[in-house]
Amino acid sequence: MLRTLETSPPILKGSALPALLSASDRIRYRLIGAGCRYHANDNISAFIKEGELDELKAEVQSKMQEVLHALVIDTQNDHNTNGTAERVARMFLTEVFRGRYLPMPAVTEFPNASHLDQLMIVGPITVRSACSHHLCPIMGKVWIGILPNEHSNLIGLSKYARICDWIMGRPQIQEEAIMMLADELERRVKPDGLALVLESDHFCMQWRGVKDSDASMTNSVMRGAFLKDATLRREFLSLLSKKSA
Repeated sequence: MLRTLETSPPILKGSALPALLSASDRIRYRLIGAGCRYHANDNISAFIKEGELDELKAEVQSKMQEVLHALVIDTQNDHNTNGTAERVARMFLTEVFRGRYLPMPAVTEFPNASHLDQLMIVGPITVRSACSHHLCPIMGKVWIGILPNEHSNLIGLSKYARICDWIMGRPQIQEEAIMMLADELERRVKPDGLALVLESDHFCMQWRGVKDSDASMTNSVMRGAFLKDATLRREFLSLLSKKSA
């Protein structure tokens, strides 16, 4: 029955749900029942109940121990890997992928009482993630350009970093990550214009495969006034290049 959970959750009633299913299957059951996607870069915190994150960590630890066993690593007698399964499980759920399992951190917003309407640039903000394909690290920097209007919500500078960390703190593909970040900032700030530039090193290319240590990826998102006004766009990119020098 559990093997078909991906497409057809079983019909369970009352206390049968926690009694029969693991933490991951209970969370998956709720997601499927609500018709919600749960890809690697989706936040699923709304479907995790109190105490289940600890259960999930224990479950991941058990599965990771099986991976180490399959790799023919003697974790019982090798002092270096004796606690590796627990460390990896804790790292995935509470550190590098916490943006998937924890809700968005509180972000203080202020009204634009002074009717600010000039270009603001925040960055470079250091971002860290892992590619969805190989779970290899992604290390980079993001620059954010905001053109507010009198109705915009202004957020503290540190909150830009918190939002970036939350979005990037899950397995990502850079092209999707920058769009998710743009969507979240646009929803919160409601600016006339939004511009993002993300530049990252991908260890799935540097550490494995072609092993090209000099290659990096840069992509951008321009919305609103930045998309329509070439002069504003040039100003943003010009100031960005000076900050990068």
